[in-house]
Amino acid sequence: MRILLVEDDAALGDGLSRTLSDWGFDTTLAKTGSYAGSALMTQPYDLVILDLGLPDIDGREVLRQLRARKSAIPVLILTARDALNDRVSGLELGADDYMTKPFELRELEARVRALLRRSHGGFNHDIRFGQLVLDTRNQQISANGTPMVLPPREYGVLEALLLNSGRVVSKDNIAQRLAAHAEELADNAIEVYVHRLRKRLEPLGINIRTLRGLGYLLEKHQDE
Repeated sequence: MRILLVEDDAALGDGLSRTLSDWGFDTTLAKTGSYAGSALMTQPYDLVILDLGLPDIDGREVLRQLRARKSAIPVLILTARDALNDRVSGLELGADDYMTKPFELRELEARVRALLRRSHGGFNHDIRFGQLVLDTRNQQISANGTPMVLPPREYGVLEALLLNSGRVVSKDNIAQRLAAHAEELADNAIEVYVHRLRKRLEPLGINIRTLRGLGYLLEKHQDE
């Protein structure tokens, strides 16, 4: 899935671009409205995340031009403008969703995946890895067809690994996902959750491999 992220704030844009990539999306960062317009005319994208306060042209103009070309690409506006008139204007111009800054990454991911699911005809978004199945719509992980009862943070760690199966998931990425919970993480908390999950996954022939300095990788035992 290809996402065009339109954000002029360098720190936010770079950080969010890395996060989207960690979530498994091929992400292009556009820091101006003119660059975004050119990218949308020359490259296929599955979703646009659009800031409104751009340095050259207003994000609403980027959206207006996109819809004038009869493009149905889903657009999620992500902006600091939280007035009712701004939200109504953005939706009337053709945005599919509207989020205000500051925002929670977990909510952003849920909205992004929901828009992509809708735009692709409600495709089956179950993610399978060996005997595990992640139902992203209902936020449920099953093993051999039986729902796993996991504490919220263990679920968050395993969800991150399943969403990125085949890729290394950094400790920082996992920490960001768990930050949605109120309590602060202890320094060794992620290592503790990974240790507990390893015990749960061992009978299923699945292991969580630690790659020092890089993160964690979900893998099947060699004989699986």
